[in-house]
Amino acid sequence: MSPAARDAALAAVFPGQGSQSVGMARALYRHSAAARAVLDAAETALPGLQALMWEGPAEALQLTANQQPALVAAGAAAFAAYREAGGAQPAFAAGHSLGEYTAHVAGGSLDVQDAVRLVRARGSYMQEAVPAGEGAMAAVLRADEDAIAATCAAVRDDGAGVVEVANLNAPGQTVISGSAAGVAEATARLKQAGARVVPLKVSAPFHCSLMRPAAERLGRDLASVRFGEPAFGIVCNVTADLLPGGAEAAALLERQVTAPVRWVASVRRLRSLGARRFLEFGAGSVLTGLIGKIDPEATASSVTDPESLEAAL
Repeated sequence: MSPAARDAALAAVFPGQGSQSVGMARALYRHSAAARAVLDAAETALPGLQALMWEGPAEALQLTANQQPALVAAGAAAFAAYREAGGAQPAFAAGHSLGEYTAHVAGGSLDVQDAVRLVRARGSYMQEAVPAGEGAMAAVLRADEDAIAATCAAVRDDGAGVVEVANLNAPGQTVISGSAAGVAEATARLKQAGARVVPLKVSAPFHCSLMRPAAERLGRDLASVRFGEPAFGIVCNVTADLLPGGAEAAALLERQVTAPVRWVASVRRLRSLGARRFLEFGAGSVLTGLIGKIDPEATASSVTDPESLEAAL
């Protein structure tokens, strides 16, 4: 890759589930030798991944165990293309949920082949942790996060089901997760209090205590992988603070399975560290939109194809 100065004001961010689309990273594969190397390595680790990413069908790509490695591969490829083209090394990085694995790949602390194998297993474990139809998630809009957390606690205290805060995505945009009964009861109470609640089409209740069996299984896989020291600071979902060192990465990624994604706090932490410009690498621009809501003074854009790569440079 071409040498480039570190940009002390730049943070790289990597998306999580829901950003996938058929055709993702294909143009970058044709455009960039560095992106091609990353995607070919991912394909070697998981044969058939490229065909799934580029030809679908969309229903297969949407499966948790498929979209997770696809998103890691696409994000790592976009970052590699950016660096190859002379893009500055960021000072910091963060990823939304599974995007934290992509941040480690970009930072050199995790091999892309290990990463896609890990998240393929992660997706399978999460899917298998709760029988289909027994879990649910919902986005809560126009409600204070403390009020949402209090409602979830009240539902649990009343024995009405498991429901917890799963994603703190942006001010006024929080996701809850848990048992179908618990989420339904919390939804009813939150609507009565004036919130707008939107059920999410997901295959499992992610980032809640019901995912504990998945976390335990993934923990064994994480223990078998070596994490190095990243080339830049990575702000972790669980703590919304900098990764202390590569030795702590596995434990934090295991905890991440059951803990809420603290995206608002993570972006604010990056801002406090000096980040002024955010580049989202991979597929879609979900994080770009969320960052604009969290801090309108921050500059955010995405790199998904050769055209957006050129604009970022």
